[in-house]
Amino acid sequence: MVCPYTWDVPGGVMAHVRDLSEALIADGHHVSVLAPASDDAPLPYYVTSAGRAVPVPYNGSVARLAFGFLSAGRVRKWLREGFDVLHVHEPAVPSVGLLACWAARGPIVATFHASYQRSRAVSVTAPVLHTALEKITGRIAVSDAARKTLVEHMGGDAVLIPNGVTVSRYADAEPLPGWGPDGGVIGFLGRMDEPRKGLPVLLEAFALIAPERPGLRLLVAGPGDADEVLAKVPAPLRDRVGLLGMVSEEDKARAYHSVDVFCAPNTHGESFGIVLAEAMAAGATVLASDIPAFRKVLGEGQAGALFTTGDAGSLAREAAALLDDPGRRVKLADEARVAVRKYDWSTVARDVVRVYETVTATATGGVEEERRGAVL
Repeated sequence: MVCPYTWDVPGGVMAHVRDLSEALIADGHHVSVLAPASDDAPLPYYVTSAGRAVPVPYNGSVARLAFGFLSAGRVRKWLREGFDVLHVHEPAVPSVGLLACWAARGPIVATFHASYQRSRAVSVTAPVLHTALEKITGRIAVSDAARKTLVEHMGGDAVLIPNGVTVSRYADAEPLPGWGPDGGVIGFLGRMDEPRKGLPVLLEAFALIAPERPGLRLLVAGPGDADEVLAKVPAPLRDRVGLLGMVSEEDKARAYHSVDVFCAPNTHGESFGIVLAEAMAAGATVLASDIPAFRKVLGEGQAGALFTTGDAGSLAREAAALLDDPGRRVKLADEARVAVRKYDWSTVARDVVRVYETVTATATGGVEEERRGAVL
């Protein structure tokens, strides 16, 4: 398994690779993961470092990638372990996944996560990417949006297998100290300094409804500059904003249980929405922007409320309505617990294994290092 983004910083693709790997290991498979990481970073026993990552602007975010001679050498060394199948995530991203595709031959599966519009950069690099992508023998897309991006930008098609969530990890947890669903907490989880995650929209909405609700508080978890966030909040309301910073998996689960409404105000660039699935597994009442990926995960509003993307006024109205209607919150949370079951890794991992079985059934051997003609 190859993760293109650094293991040092939590993210959707990294969490997907981690949880899929652990689900496969639990089912008796041998899994080795290659990912960018600092050499002194604490890594799970199944992860091998491909070298320190560097920050690169990508898809409206800052991706931390590894690409170069050092990483190429580590890719080659790792491939010599010998695998039945190589599973690369986001192979079009200029990182170790792309290097692995170039360096290997044999059964290769790729998972496409991202959703983005056609860009000049993608068009220019398409011929180079093709030399790697043509080696892929099985393709997976985590959502309709990711599948559409693959078809439009790179050609070919993919089987649709959604992101997974370990439902049991989030189902039961105690609220964080000093917090708890009592009719007055809105929550957010994501990178505070990444505009497409939508925190500025939520902060604006909070400023609209908080003055009339003296007990209303906002709980924010995720990396970023706390001072910059508080600067966007009116001074009289700042003591009602809790900024946790980056949290552990345990505290993340507790955070979902600490709020009355979990808000996902993302503006674009999401092909699935793993935070929604996690919040649903925790039984939180979800309020999300109505981007297509979120609409699908929430069943067009059956398992969570929706508001107009980027519209702070719409978010404020929907949040106020939910806070004032405990019965509706309970109904949405119950629907969410049922809807999220189809995303449990116990189901999703089996679907991925079927793809592995398909690509290995017709192969003449396992994954080998490409000793001639590799582009590195």
